[in-house]
Amino acid sequence: MNNQTVEKLRNMRLGAMAQLHQQYVKENRFEGITCDEYLALLTDHQWEDRENNKIDRLLKQAGFRQNASLGDIKYGSERNLDKNMFVRLGTLGFVQRKENIIICGASGTGKSYLSQALGHQACLTGIKTLYTVTARIIKRLKLSKVDGTYLKELEKLAKAELLILDDFGLQAFDNQDRETLMDIIDDRHGKRSTIISSQIPVSAWYEIIGGEGTIADAILDRIVNSSHRIDLKGESMRKGILKQE
Repeated sequence: MNNQTVEKLRNMRLGAMAQLHQQYVKENRFEGITCDEYLALLTDHQWEDRENNKIDRLLKQAGFRQNASLGDIKYGSERNLDKNMFVRLGTLGFVQRKENIIICGASGTGKSYLSQALGHQACLTGIKTLYTVTARIIKRLKLSKVDGTYLKELEKLAKAELLILDDFGLQAFDNQDRETLMDIIDDRHGKRSTIISSQIPVSAWYEIIGGEGTIADAILDRIVNSSHRIDLKGESMRKGILKQE
């Protein structure tokens, strides 16, 4: 009878519940536990297993380059990173409010690490997140226009509750790049949150985006006006013991 119960649980895709029940039967651990308590135990075990699998799936789909954690972030006046402000961002309220974050700083100051730490935390709370290098996603979308999958690829980006665009502005934008960036930003404006990290200060983004100016104005208006700004200072952290980017 117990074997049949275990098999039925597995057929209903309740593997964690089946495994725990089988363990309790094998070890005869039912003494002192009521039916209600046992049912709650099995249910909680299955729930936790599904939540952990969901988190693992979100982390894998996010495509992070680093296993970044909010708990490992180093604060200090030399970095110009306010702990109270960043801890508030770590509660992910900005995602609920559809706000953006811009993180700027010289190479090695920890931009990528900070953005990925926020992304990692988002995955832990069940928020669908996607990390990508800006030039890479622009190139991929450019190729998708050739094979006819452009709109499908844009839809994937739009569905991500949190999109992280790393290394923004390292390469100049041509006309097609500008239009693609505009499509990405416009699809997300007021609907989803985006984190952008860049070595280039925001004051120089207009020139980097380039073009006739209309598209650059539209892009910057959608990105900057609803963004929290972090301008990192100090020397490269790659020179130290703790490597955060």
